[in-house]
Amino acid sequence: MGIPSDEVVIIRPPESPGGPSLITVSCPDKTGLGCDLCRVILLFGLSIVRGDFSTDGRWCYVLLWVAERGRKETRWDLLKKRLVAVCPSVSPPLVSEINSSDQEMDAEQKPQVFLLKFSCYDRMGLLHDVTEVLCELELTIRRVKVSTTPDGTVMDLFLITDTRELLHTQSRREDACNRLRAILGDSMCSCEIELASEEIASCLQASSSLPPSITEDMLTLEIQDESSNAVPQSSFLSVSVDNSLSHAHSLIQIQCYDHKGLLYDIMRTLKDYNMQVSYGRFNTKENGNCNVDLLVVQNDGKKIVDPNKQVALCSRLRMELSSPLRVTLVSRGPDIELLVANPVEICGKGRPLVFYDITYALKLLEIRIFLAEIGRHVIGDREWEIYRVHLGDDHELCASKDKIVDGVTKMLMGWH
Repeated sequence: MGIPSDEVVIIRPPESPGGPSLITVSCPDKTGLGCDLCRVILLFGLSIVRGDFSTDGRWCYVLLWVAERGRKETRWDLLKKRLVAVCPSVSPPLVSEINSSDQEMDAEQKPQVFLLKFSCYDRMGLLHDVTEVLCELELTIRRVKVSTTPDGTVMDLFLITDTRELLHTQSRREDACNRLRAILGDSMCSCEIELASEEIASCLQASSSLPPSITEDMLTLEIQDESSNAVPQSSFLSVSVDNSLSHAHSLIQIQCYDHKGLLYDIMRTLKDYNMQVSYGRFNTKENGNCNVDLLVVQNDGKKIVDPNKQVALCSRLRMELSSPLRVTLVSRGPDIELLVANPVEICGKGRPLVFYDITYALKLLEIRIFLAEIGRHVIGDREWEIYRVHLGDDHELCASKDKIVDGVTKMLMGWH
């Protein structure tokens, strides 16, 4: 372990044009820190192409090489600020209290929830453009209810939280509405932001009933069918646990094909299992194949020796890496509904930018959205975030069902 830097997070530009930037994190350790760092990086639309991290149980040192994927220029200063925010604070002198308990780690103050309500005239890609503005403003979408009337008027209701925690101020609310007016132009009719009451929040909760296809097809613990057109032909998945190479740690070895948020999916799974990563190495080859080596211990500091626990962990990792998100189309009477489901972390946080990617994929396919809804449902022993999107009547003129599913899946997985 090296001597910790005075700066918690350092971001170095690429050594050559088009190369990856290097993010260095040096801070006190905590269970799930890797997951939190990867979530922030995923939120900024960056891809981790290589990683190296180690910890002595009290202090950790993380190196992550990240690449931009053709979207808007990364706001590096803001990324650094958000990465620092998820790292445990250091109060000199450094004492044993920095190794905080899991309860202290997850005891985050719940942000205030606001209701964004606006109406406008419908047009192609409208919902994605609105979602993009909200992402740029660092407004997190918690729930959404979007409906289109027969005359083409759209009423959008968003339950949102503010990463900057400034939405209670008049200037921040006016800035958000002005940004929306700028992107929507003359089509916007009204825009209001107010603190959401409990009654409003409960009215915007997702429907308690879900189509049987979700529980029967989407949420089964089966590895995604590799014959699907959305899965790269070179995909390969292997997960194993080896206790013979270290007297103190279990070695988890993973070989798989890369996808957007891959390291996040690994780290959130280990976080949910209360696994502590002492050392890890991650690298992506030019053909998209990835190798991951992780030395881990359970929350009691011991190796994973129980065969049943090994099998359960490997099975969950294979499932999460094969199908981190589930995408399907179902018929709802005369309408077609796109369903996307992804598991929520035990701490309650969901995968970032899912709604952004869904609306972006549909915009590229030139498919209108008639109604959209986001909600959370407990199915079995897990909580799921469910995105339900009713497609416009003209969707069949734009793409077949298979093309829609493949297009959305590839966008979510970063294979477009």
